[in-house]
Amino acid sequence: MEFKSNRGIFLQIADNLCNQILEGKLCPEERVPSVRDLAVELEVNRNTVMRSYAYLQDEGIFENKRGVGFFVAKHAMVKIKEKEKTTFFENELPFLLQKIKLLKLNSKDLNQVIKEIKNND
Repeated sequence: MEFKSNRGIFLQIADNLCNQILEGKLCPEERVPSVRDLAVELEVNRNTVMRSYAYLQDEGIFENKRGVGFFVAKHAMVKIKEKEKTTFFENELPFLLQKIKLLKLNSKDLNQVIKEIKNND
């Protein structure tokens, strides 16, 4: 993991865990790595990982079963997708639309890009 300086480390860890859920590497109701194990793996302080886990618990993505550990919440995937869509529409799409306007791209240009993306899947 490469830590970006413009975003808190605990948020980057949380983003990484959410991506693992979206990719199916962490499944609903599955136990996630212990705070200690993940801190060692990422070479960060345990408090940083704990902050990530607490944040994900507050977001309804993780559940804490006292004495057992943290687990991926049953509806974590839905919550992550909803949050990611909101972030995309509020933060990324306006920038993308502005670029399209500045570059004077038309539907033909965009259709070509969409075709290339579909061919690569």
